[in-house]
Amino acid sequence: MHGRGDELVSIDARQFFVKSVQNILADKMTATELNTAIDLISVELSHYSMERYADDDSGMEFNEMLDAFLSAKKVEGRSQNTINHYGYILGKLRDDTTIPIKNYTVFTLRSWLSKEQSRGVSDRTLKGYREVFSSFFGWLYKEGLLKSNPCANVGPIKYQKKVLHPYSDIDLECLKESCCCTRDKAIISFLLSTGCRISEVCGLNRDNIDFRNMECTVLGKGNKERTVFIDNVTAMLLNRYFRERTDISEALFVGRSSERLSPNGVRAMLNRTAEKAHVEHVHPHRFRRTLATNLIDHGMQIQDVASILGHEKLDTTMTYVYIDKNNVKNAYRKYA
Repeated sequence: MHGRGDELVSIDARQFFVKSVQNILADKMTATELNTAIDLISVELSHYSMERYADDDSGMEFNEMLDAFLSAKKVEGRSQNTINHYGYILGKLRDDTTIPIKNYTVFTLRSWLSKEQSRGVSDRTLKGYREVFSSFFGWLYKEGLLKSNPCANVGPIKYQKKVLHPYSDIDLECLKESCCCTRDKAIISFLLSTGCRISEVCGLNRDNIDFRNMECTVLGKGNKERTVFIDNVTAMLLNRYFRERTDISEALFVGRSSERLSPNGVRAMLNRTAEKAHVEHVHPHRFRRTLATNLIDHGMQIQDVASILGHEKLDTTMTYVYIDKNNVKNAYRKYA
């Protein structure tokens, strides 16, 4: 039951709402029609309690909670790319919503996701949005900053999974033959033999490579170190590339300006090489999938593959592996 003060706030909010509706409909109705509509709305609203929210206050409240969440993720060791991704998605939600964050409900989030879907956003992307919301609102609830978690009842979003094929042997040979310099061949060979993420490769230095043991230590997601391995061809190409360089940069790979090569620089090189080689769907992550598939095909245990790729969960590793139906058939014939 509302007290006297609450009732005054509610009446003021109702009056503000009626006035706003009147202004919106003023040029769409005759004076008689408008007065009739306003009277009907006023009578109906008398049965409800309303509060008026200030947009500026709600925006500030969301921003403060968002800053606290992102700071917590940074302390937990999440990469800056992940933190930026969280901030971008949650910023979109904030900008499209006018109510205070404490008044968010499951319907607020479902409505926003539905609007994104109507704009043509894929179900796979929507699934990623939901995962960000779940992490954000779950954290706010756990920290006591929200009384309830509006994302708790937003069900998982299913999407049709595409079969992601690894590079074929022919694809790889065409790419290598189409490289214009030793550096590009070394990058492709390094990506394939180590399964490193592109950000990890660009962060390596020359002295990170242990040629004696044919391995190197990389700093992966969550600032976790792991050991990856290089093969004889990769070692040969790296040594040749180092001999050809005239710069003094410590970076493993450099661009034309002798500065550390960026992930975008690697992607641009791969795009040029792919166009020349007439190989489709060339991107850095596909080398990780190819290595994972090749290792599994040759009998390596899934736990060891996960360790090389830097995966904490085996389910993640399995999404990288392409299961050749012929291999399954041969295994069946062998063991059945």
